[in-house]
Amino acid sequence: MLAKPTEGFPSLFPADGLFGKFPYLLPNLVCCVLLLLSIIGSWLFLQETHPDMQHGKTHEHLDQAAEQPLLVTSGATANAGVDLRAESYGTFNRVHLHNDESWNVQADGSSPTWKKLPKPKTFTWRVTMLVVALAIFTYHSMTYDHLLPIFLQDKDPRGSSHSHHSPFDIPGGVGLSTRTVGVIMSTDGIIALVIQSIIFPVLAHYLGIWRLFVIVTVLHPIAYFMVPFLVFLPRQLIYVGIYACLIVRNILSIIDYPLLLILIKQASPADSVMGKINGLAASAGAASRTLAPPIAGLLYSSGAEIGCTAIAWWGSSLVALVGALQLWFIQRDKRSSATVEPAAVCHYVALPEQPHDDIVHIIVNGDDARTER
Repeated sequence: MLAKPTEGFPSLFPADGLFGKFPYLLPNLVCCVLLLLSIIGSWLFLQETHPDMQHGKTHEHLDQAAEQPLLVTSGATANAGVDLRAESYGTFNRVHLHNDESWNVQADGSSPTWKKLPKPKTFTWRVTMLVVALAIFTYHSMTYDHLLPIFLQDKDPRGSSHSHHSPFDIPGGVGLSTRTVGVIMSTDGIIALVIQSIIFPVLAHYLGIWRLFVIVTVLHPIAYFMVPFLVFLPRQLIYVGIYACLIVRNILSIIDYPLLLILIKQASPADSVMGKINGLAASAGAASRTLAPPIAGLLYSSGAEIGCTAIAWWGSSLVALVGALQLWFIQRDKRSSATVEPAAVCHYVALPEQPHDDIVHIIVNGDDARTER
């Protein structure tokens, strides 16, 4: 909205002035001012949390505060780095994990202390497949964020009045102005906020974590396949189509990201190996974020040369399809569950008044009996 102010606000910013020579100076100045205000506000109003600088606070209180951030730092659309330590899992909703316990006892009820318990295997099949799923999701989600503003601004080299003769006849994009694309991207953030705060907890409550994960993963290729066909819409319906694409994409991506983090943490064999799993997941996500922009840009430019920019979008749809097929290789853990507590009061999600009943599997050694409670 603030880019090229000489075109949007000619009475305030003359074309022969500073902002006419540097059309992207104004939005950068606004960002600098907001960053400066944030620094000043943090310095004046935020309380010190460092244990060596603060008096009267225990270490336990500080550790608890560090694990429960007030706001989510980034999400799927921002291509966040993976951090399995926070209870928010990429959202500002609190997620409660419930895992069944297994107790090994002797027939007389004593603990089998004479046996040395084996070290838990870190990268089990389930953990590995979920990390691969996270890498696949991060890749195609990053390509969407990279391609969307380019496609919305790119113009058809043959002119806007040229008719398309086939579904593959897409040499350019929608041809919107920079200011309009900025408004659309801002609205996209509002859509993501609503989905993350309201829709995600409701769907997780009624469908469950695993079922919801399967649904959004299977439907993800649609979010990429439909975008190139925006050029076929009449001009009066183009914004309806754009926002429909954004809603579909955000429902799928904003929900898929925290579900993956929840499932990865549930799949961890023990808390002692959580650091290694978190490192692997973060590395896989970083690799996908590194590869996605150049590959998507190469496909888009190659598609523009042959008159079909949809190749870049359909390439991402193909990767999302691979992620959907990969579901067959992910083992479902029926001994774990999770509940999502909405950040705001939601009348459609009934929070349990009683704590979740833990299930303990008691394995008796030296006897054929096996008891579960």
